[in-house]
Amino acid sequence: MNKRFFVPLALLVASILTTGAFAQMAAPSGPIVLHIDAAKVVAQVSPTLYGLMTEEINYSYDGGLYAELVRNRTFQDGAEEPVHWSTVQDKGGTGAIALDRGQPLNSVLPVSLRLDVTAAPAGSRVGVANDGFWGIPVRPATTYRASFYAKAATGFSGALTVSIESSDGATVYASAPVSGLGEQWKKYTATLTTGKISETADTRLVIAAGSTGTVWLDLVSLFPPTWHNRPNGNRPDIMQLLADMKPSFLRFPGGNYLQGRTLATRFDWKRTLGDLAERPGHLDDAWRYRSSDGMGLLEFLEWCEDLNMEPVVGVFAGFTLGGVPTQPGPALEPFVQEALEEIEYIAGDTSTTWGARRAKDGHPAPFKLTYVEIGNEDFFDTRRGPGTYDGRYAQFYDAIKPKYPRLQIIATTKVKGHAMDVLDEHFYPRQAEVFEADATHYDSYDRAGPKIFVGEWATRIGTPTPNLLAAIGDAAWMTGMERNSDLVVMHSYAPFFVNVNPGGMQWPSDLIGYNALHSYGSPSYYAQQMFSSHHGDVVLAASAENNPTREWQPPAGRNAKAPPAPKQVPAIYYVATRDSAKGTIYLKLVNSVATPQTVQVELSGGASIASKGAAIVLTSTSPTDTNSITEPAKVVPVTMPLTGLGSTFTRELAPYSVTVLELPPR
Repeated sequence: MNKRFFVPLALLVASILTTGAFAQMAAPSGPIVLHIDAAKVVAQVSPTLYGLMTEEINYSYDGGLYAELVRNRTFQDGAEEPVHWSTVQDKGGTGAIALDRGQPLNSVLPVSLRLDVTAAPAGSRVGVANDGFWGIPVRPATTYRASFYAKAATGFSGALTVSIESSDGATVYASAPVSGLGEQWKKYTATLTTGKISETADTRLVIAAGSTGTVWLDLVSLFPPTWHNRPNGNRPDIMQLLADMKPSFLRFPGGNYLQGRTLATRFDWKRTLGDLAERPGHLDDAWRYRSSDGMGLLEFLEWCEDLNMEPVVGVFAGFTLGGVPTQPGPALEPFVQEALEEIEYIAGDTSTTWGARRAKDGHPAPFKLTYVEIGNEDFFDTRRGPGTYDGRYAQFYDAIKPKYPRLQIIATTKVKGHAMDVLDEHFYPRQAEVFEADATHYDSYDRAGPKIFVGEWATRIGTPTPNLLAAIGDAAWMTGMERNSDLVVMHSYAPFFVNVNPGGMQWPSDLIGYNALHSYGSPSYYAQQMFSSHHGDVVLAASAENNPTREWQPPAGRNAKAPPAPKQVPAIYYVATRDSAKGTIYLKLVNSVATPQTVQVELSGGASIASKGAAIVLTSTSPTDTNSITEPAKVVPVTMPLTGLGSTFTRELAPYSVTVLELPPR
């Protein structure tokens, strides 16, 4: 995604420039009747339809999903001062801290933190404190694992104490001693376990000495329990939210995060491998903060493994956000080779060079890989001139496809004169009505062309996370994608994550919000979860009679000489699928208007459903209602029993609601 980019279609671009409005809904000529022909399959549902897109934005990894609790753990965030670190001086102890480039841990991590203890009376301490990512989450009866590299100057003979404590130092929640410091760098570890305490994030991590002398520190780390107890792993509560969506794929590493603004700040996957002491990190200048690269290529792949997702890997294609695109030909060849090596790392066996490196990194088995995306949003290339993507894409495609013929190659913009397996399209309207008016977008797409990956999309209403109205627009759009999932083989909302603390957000609106202690799903998250968790493998023919319409005035574009003609837009959106193995029909219904709507469902084609089923409903008292840290469950789906089902039945749809009906076979 890019702040300058909203959507590629004229209608959707226009939506962010002015505000359109719906006129009063026209009265229908009769009851709303939804016909479903269970004998007529119109499409196969793509098994990879629902997935995740991610990049380092809004503190998605550091300060978010990646469970590391220490901020600026390698002291590279500030050029002159150790930001997020402070000096601790208690009970008469005195000292100072400073960045030191003369005592690096290694050539990869060139800066250490120097602690000089100048006075240490009995019972005193002098040390360093880290404030974490807006605090360090402390919970009762929880074990934390601390680690750091340290060395001491000649004459220092004391031990260090590692502690998690309140921000004012008055309360120590857990502590452990670390001894044996010498004059050479060495890694030290400690286990910190809390007792019967109240959870809080008004905290800090402290490493302190009780004797005079000089100590150097680097790569200071603190991990809470992680998902599946993976070392260097992920935050369990956020992973659970993702698991509940039942995603089929993960597109990574982005997004603008893949490209960077310069070659030096792109996601260089080779520099994200191996021990953390071998990872330099890099400036995420697309979103203006530094990335630790603790979430490296292997961690992305293990994330996929943990949630049973397929990786959809984006490879750097020679185009940065701030520089001149690399020209096709010899200049581009190093990046093509880099992509081939990355594919080998992911999917190659251990007899290959990079497959062997993956095994060395701890994962001998190759990962399943079907999709590789060449670059990100390369339509921006054409805004600076004639563009180079046609040639760059062809060079990547012609190198990858012969070696890996089963891989599907994704283009980030339309390519002339060369095959495209899949085309990635992005949409970011700021009105729910835009998606509602365009829910039939893919109905008339040419099936002879490439498959479609809607790789980034969202109704951008609400901040830091979307509200119910956004979820209604999202759900209307998803009915169209699911109905056309023979063509739309994948889609993923973006962005997924946001740290809701002040300064944590660069882009609204975002699917999942969190602070140090808690996380929550937005109404749009629950719409996604409802759709991804309740669908069959085939799309059934469905049509509606007397669907009420509203007259919508599309907004005028920036250079429009006259407003576009009004459109009649339906109030109800729907899609029906069937699970061929179970026989269950899933009927999704979206009511986009402020009044209840009664729908009569008529099933034909030999469908025989049970008299009882279930309804999952997402709604609230106001379309602007939303969820938050303090009210995480204000707008959530409610499951209720359905009775009186048969070949014909009626269902009243609540105002501004998303409904999934489960209709099991008799």
